[in-house]
Amino acid sequence: MAAPVLLRSFAEGARVDDSEIATRLNTLRMEHRDLDAAIVALGSSGTVDQLQMARLKKRKLRLRDEIASLEDQLIPDIIA
Repeated sequence: MAAPVLLRSFAEGARVDDSEIATRLNTLRMEHRDLDAAIVALGSSGTVDQLQMARLKKRKLRLRDEIASLEDQLIPDIIA
């Protein structure tokens, strides 16, 4: 008999299993690193577009929050 698949939910409300959450986490982490590199590159250029910098940082923070939320879904709630 096959092991049961644990279903969780993304923030959007769709039911997904742990492997889909892990895949999404990897994608978000890569995007987070890419944004970090873009922020560093923009900051090291001669002139800095403050509006663009603020948008990149805001997007990076949203990604961090989504990553934290998905990580919480993967870690079971255990009462000590």
